[in-house]
Amino acid sequence: MRRGRFGPQERQEPQVRINERIRISPVRLIDENGQQVGVVPVEQAREAAREKGLDLVEVAPDARPPVCRIMDYGRFRYEQQKKAQAARKKQHQVEVKQIKYRPAIDDHDFETKTSKVRKFLEEGHKVRVTVMFRRRDMRRPENGEIVLDRVIEAIRDVGQPEDRSRQMLGRDLSVTIFPLKKRQESEAAEAEA
Repeated sequence: MRRGRFGPQERQEPQVRINERIRISPVRLIDENGQQVGVVPVEQAREAAREKGLDLVEVAPDARPPVCRIMDYGRFRYEQQKKAQAARKKQHQVEVKQIKYRPAIDDHDFETKTSKVRKFLEEGHKVRVTVMFRRRDMRRPENGEIVLDRVIEAIRDVGQPEDRSRQMLGRDLSVTIFPLKKRQESEAAEAEA
């Protein structure tokens, strides 16, 4: 639901014309078996649909003449919704997760955070590993490099860095790590192209 000018409004789907809403005559008629009947007046097409206990549905309104099909409209809408739902399910967005470290991190904290990085990579997410510096930590940026090297070494079996470059943005040093299977699939796709 989206919010309109005068309160919530339902999202309107594109309207499909059925039965008496089809006003253009003649129409190209397709029967319930998918066989083309031919170009007939719209009244005759409606009558044929009524005799079979089905609906006359306009499937291609932009064609000349418009294409209409005899079918069960309820089943047609159900199948359309299932197709749309399956398409949405396939559009899996790869999320970039971020884990933050400090240059002077304790061993146990390091292991805990690294196990989180490992878990995200195993789930197929990209992970941005960031080392955050405080003002006094900025004097020794090589400590951040050491932490990043330790993380990359610890998760070498499930992920690898996007590239060897590390980005220093303000007081943060970061590197993006890809899951290994995603990386191998993308390299295989590039090799085929």
